[in-house]
Amino acid sequence: MAAALIDALLLGIVNQIVRALVFEWVAVVLSFFVGFLYFGFFEGGPSGQTVGKKVLDIRVVRSLDGGPLGWATSLLRHLCSYLSALPCGLGYFWMLWDREKQTWHDKLSATVVVPAAAWPPPPDSFGKPPAA
Repeated sequence: MAAALIDALLLGIVNQIVRALVFEWVAVVLSFFVGFLYFGFFEGGPSGQTVGKKVLDIRVVRSLDGGPLGWATSLLRHLCSYLSALPCGLGYFWMLWDREKQTWHDKLSATVVVPAAAWPPPPDSFGKPPAA
């Protein structure tokens, strides 16, 4: 949850700058676009870490094989995170009592968040783009 707050703070700053420069409806569309780019690039990359996840030393991987998400899975995960937020954030809190410690968006996209110490990302992989 703390990683999501760090990422939300970073994206919120970007969104406020955009809102100051363009019309409100354009800012709303751009904020969704920027969010998809941010999570697609960072979570889809080989490290599986956004800035917030890097700070907390966690990463997201495919639950089947522990591999990197890539663009498609990371974008699906981000889209499903909106579903997790809908019923008062219940989908996010689901990991507190789930046996696999997965949120709804993890379950829907077949991903899991793991400690980076136990599942280390490849060296120098943070900030690298997802494989095509």
